[in-house]
Amino acid sequence: MKNYQGLLLLILFALNAKAKILLPSIFSDNMVMQQNSKVAIWGKAKANAAVTMTTSWNNKKYITRSDAKGEWKLSVISTKAGGPYSIIINDGNPLVLKNILLGEVWLCSGQSNMGMPVKGYPNQPVLNSTDILLDCDNPQIRIIRYETSMSKTPQYDCTSTSWQLPNPTNVSEFSAVGYQFAQILQRKLKIPVGVIMSAVGGTRIEAWMSENSLQSFPEVKIPGLSDTSNITKNTPTVLFNAMIKPFSGYTLKGIIWYQGEANRDNPQIYDKLMGAMVSEWRQLWNSGKLPFYYVQIAPFTYKDRVGSASLLREAQAKASLQIPNSGMVVSMDVGEENSIHPRDKTTISKRLANWALANDYGMNGLPFASPVYKSHTINKNGIVISFDNAPNGLTSLNKAINAFEIAGSDKVFYPATAKVTGKGVLVQNDLVEEPVAVRYGFKDWVVGDLFNTEGLPVAPFRTDNW
Repeated sequence: MKNYQGLLLLILFALNAKAKILLPSIFSDNMVMQQNSKVAIWGKAKANAAVTMTTSWNNKKYITRSDAKGEWKLSVISTKAGGPYSIIINDGNPLVLKNILLGEVWLCSGQSNMGMPVKGYPNQPVLNSTDILLDCDNPQIRIIRYETSMSKTPQYDCTSTSWQLPNPTNVSEFSAVGYQFAQILQRKLKIPVGVIMSAVGGTRIEAWMSENSLQSFPEVKIPGLSDTSNITKNTPTVLFNAMIKPFSGYTLKGIIWYQGEANRDNPQIYDKLMGAMVSEWRQLWNSGKLPFYYVQIAPFTYKDRVGSASLLREAQAKASLQIPNSGMVVSMDVGEENSIHPRDKTTISKRLANWALANDYGMNGLPFASPVYKSHTINKNGIVISFDNAPNGLTSLNKAINAFEIAGSDKVFYPATAKVTGKGVLVQNDLVEEPVAVRYGFKDWVVGDLFNTEGLPVAPFRTDNW
């Protein structure tokens, strides 16, 4: 028995001596690393070994030591955008990462409308998909896509494609919103752009949140390790543990998010859930001001919980006021009555990119924020609504405005006529002689038909709390 144990120890020692550097899949050939930053790199090596790293963009050498489990972590300094570069990591057995670019790195996450690939879903196309694929041979863009995975506990890694140069085959499987966002940024900034896709269709925000960030929500039940019931993609924390935690700390410029349809049953806390999630993610990335831009869910005729989409959109609008350095893209003009996955992802990508270009890349004068309700005044003619983010006024593009409703003290809403005025919009209906409240676009399915003169749609709102 002793001889067997001794032989086993010798085998384990030999295996450890020849162990190769192991890296999470976020670190691979072809990756984009955030420029002009302190960038974290981590992995596994031989136990208690000296680990050296050399970065070719500045020929600097960094040294650390792995712990008893072989785990190690280094912070390296990246320079201005450029490449290709290489990184050599050595614990006695060198590993070389090649064709690395320095540039801008963004994470795209959420549920099916973020996950919707360029090729579309079965019988659900993406607008301009063939043109996107025809124009996807840009080596200055790099993509990585994480596979759906779930876990009750935080994971070290998750299966992914590793970093890829775009081509029609891999771009067709990548987020249509995320890839077009990257295309726009790369074209305007003329530097490398990398985008990380971690999105799963039909998922609740609670699944993307850590146990820590859910502590303030006693109504959310987090599965314990002793809980033997099966988990699903909507079990709280399981997507965070498996699909966010493995690369948290990989230096980012910002995050784009498209999610909410699956949370129509709890809009009363959704804004607080989103705020808690963003706060926790920013702590993980050690960046309290990490930009967070997201899409308000699009109009659609829901068969269940009729009217709940309006309340969820309202919660999303509240979140934009509560989360610093965030921005909400309004999609009221690009929904589809009978498809929860609107074809037009190009418009959404442009609006997300405008938020980033204006706020994070100094493109002053670029319109990016949709008009939002500011105040209202009741007079004998009706109710006059004024808006923020409409410096040059409003327009219906020479079409009738049909998305307003008006009510009196009986709380019965009637379709209203609306007219753009010098002060905003005059809303009225002859059947409502003493109006008290107005709603705009406050339905599951509605066509947004009011814009600022820069073409950004007015966000839905209500003046009542009924």
